[in-house]
This record gives sequence, structure tokens and C-alpha cells, in this order.
Amino acid sequence: MPDPTPLTRALLRSRGVSDDRITHAIRSGSLAPVARGLYLRRTEYDALDAAGHHRVRARHEGACLEQGHALSHVSAALVHGFDVWNVDLRRVHVSGNKGRITESVHRHQTRFSGGDVVDIGVPVTSIERTIVDLARSLPFEQAVVAGDAALRHDPSARDRLPDAVASASWGHGAAGARAVASFIDGRSESVGESRSRVRIAECGLPAPILQQAVQARNGRTYRLDFFWKDDGVIGEFDGLTKYDDRRDLVAEKRREDALRDLGFEVVRWTWHDLDRFGVVAAGIARAGNRRKRA
Repeated sequence: MPDPTPLTRALLRSRGVSDDRITHAIRSGSLAPVARGLYLRRTEYDALDAAGHHRVRARHEGACLEQGHALSHVSAALVHGFDVWNVDLRRVHVSGNKGRITESVHRHQTRFSGGDVVDIGVPVTSIERTIVDLARSLPFEQAVVAGDAALRHDPSARDRLPDAVASASWGHGAAGARAVASFIDGRSESVGESRSRVRIAECGLPAPILQQAVQARNGRTYRLDFFWKDDGVIGEFDGLTKYDDRRDLVAEKRREDALRDLGFEVVRWTWHDLDRFGVVAAGIARAGNRRKRA
């Protein structure tokens, strides 16, 4: 579903809405500001999360850009439709030949190579350039989350990524760009799975196979979040904080029983466990040892 089109103070005035009426609408809650002089109707505002509010602001800013500039960094990621996690959404990011930071916009001074900018209704940096810009400016984990989402969105960007990384070799954060580019994988299907891969690597565990399909004795085929084939261990990230429908819980239990019936060990973790993943890693190691003894 497309994002709503925001209302500007200038547009409202042109429709005969006075400043007093605009102020009253804001105070009464029927209009919600997303930026200075930029508003959404309350129902539209409430239907969006913080990323959606940023995307509305970014598209509005992008429609006003002068030639040679484009939305970039997290703003480009959100307009492309990528997941992001734990990033600062206060400012819209723009790249071009002028650099400046204001309360609402961060303008990055940069140079573009051919193919670095694409038009998707507004000018934005290409998927591969966006991955590189985020990798150069964000911590590794946040950059991996966005990079995995980018490759899910367009797997072909993987082929164009080496050239984008090479073009960034002259600037700050080039080492980070190389590290992120070599690590990201579009087979990670969620923010939680991307963060899990980072934790797995940090704990020194071997890199697992992602989204491996296995057929159980009941004839059903299951895809595994993480699979350590040599150890016979399956890792499953459970992104649900609770199961509202008991049938979902029963189905998950049957799935896990079917995988254990194949002789595999299954280790599960949740959002909370990502912040104490050493405990999970120890459990994965113990599961592998049990399997070997068996």
C-alpha cells in the first residue's frame, strides 16, 4: 500500500485554510506534524510506524531535490523498501555535491558514478550504492540488517556490489563496506535472522546453512532458519513474543517434533536471547556434542 501524500502549510493555505485553523487542527489532533510545515491526517499518521513517517518525509524531500542530488543512506533504504533496525530516523539523508547538516536534513557531499542514482518516483541511490553508504556509516550489525534486506529485495544487486565497494575505496569507512558486503546474505528473512547471524559469527560458531529444506517422515518439507549440517543441529529464531492462536503453537510443536524425529537437535532463541547470545551459543555447542555422542 503506497504511503499517504503529506499536506504542506502552503498547500493548506492555498485551499483557504488559515494558520489559525491549521494550529487548531494540530492541537485537536486531526492533523499530525511529521516535519516543520508538513502534516498527515491523524488516521494516516497513526497507520504508520517511525520508519513510515521518515519515508513520507523523505519522499517529500526527494521530490524537491535539485539535479545531481538523491536520497541516500537510511532514507534511500526506506524508500526502496528495506528493513532497518536501530537507526537514527530524525534526519532525511541526501547526497550530492553539497554537504550540510540541519535539524531535519543531513546532506552528504559525495560524488556519484554511473548507475549510482536511480529514479523510483524520486531520485535515490541505487540498491548497491545504498548498501555501501550504510556500511560506511552505520555499525556492522545495523548495516547487515539493511544489507540483507536489500539483497532479499533484489538478489541481482549482489553482482553489482563489488563495483560499488571498489568505488567507495577512496572514502571513510571503506573497510566497513568491504566487511559488510562480504557478510550480507539475502536468504536471511527477517531482522531477527540477520541479527542472529551477526551473533553467531561474534561467538565464533561456524557459519550455518541458511534456509535449508528438509523432508520429514510425515512427508512435509520444512525450511530451516539455520542448519549446521556436520553437527546435525538446527537453529530457529522465534520472532513471536507470544502465540495468540493456540493452533500456531501446536503447529510449531509438531514441526519441531518432526525435525527431532529425523535425528536432529533443535535449538530455539528469541529477541531477548539476542542480547545474551553466549547462552544460546553454548546450547548450540552442547546440542552438537549430544548429536555426536548419539
